[in-house]
Amino acid sequence: MSLNEFKNIKLLYVEDEADIRKYAMSYFKRLFNKTYEASNVSEAFEVFSKQKPQIIITDIKMPKSSGLDFIKKVRQVDSKCQIIVLSAFLDTKYLLDAISLNLVKYLTKPIKHDELYLALCDCVKNILNQEQKLIYFSKESYFDTINKNLYLEQNQMKITPKELNFLELLINNKNRTICYQEIENHIWYDSVMSENALRILVKKLRKKLPHNTLENVARMGYKINLYSQ
Repeated sequence: MSLNEFKNIKLLYVEDEADIRKYAMSYFKRLFNKTYEASNVSEAFEVFSKQKPQIIITDIKMPKSSGLDFIKKVRQVDSKCQIIVLSAFLDTKYLLDAISLNLVKYLTKPIKHDELYLALCDCVKNILNQEQKLIYFSKESYFDTINKNLYLEQNQMKITPKELNFLELLINNKNRTICYQEIENHIWYDSVMSENALRILVKKLRKKLPHNTLENVARMGYKINLYSQ
């Protein structure tokens, strides 16, 4: 895997021991342009909420609250973040708890560089695959083309079959305006499309998209404006 593929990905490292954290961060900074660190769960969640890292590497045993508690909080708001857990020993209880948290790896200390690097490669591959299947309308709003789910500011929107068909028609033809006849043929293939029916469909779909995503081109039809990252 090319190291260039690591560069634009954000990583958060959570470790309570300062010396270990400093040593590990020097390694992570050679791979990633944007790296963040935290010494406890409270600080880690604050950094996570602000910086939105795509990869988290966290120790399990920390003062006051464990790394698994942190991951559970993350999973309440983010199902896609790639997470690697580090532990001084293989604990069955922790392993059972971790299974439901969709981890990439559970690594036991002392951590070998090649083992950690391979885990990071898995994280990066997963992120790149996610980006290929996600169509972004803004930084936090996107359409999952595999699962057919629409998200507005990270919140999943309920979408009707007609809205889904219309959205996919626009996305699949993102570089051009879709004329009214095409919309009728694609969405109302078994009936006649009225102006009012189209107006209602557009109005409802616009409420589930960022402002100015769905654009009306006068006397022609509609086009979609995607987010340029």
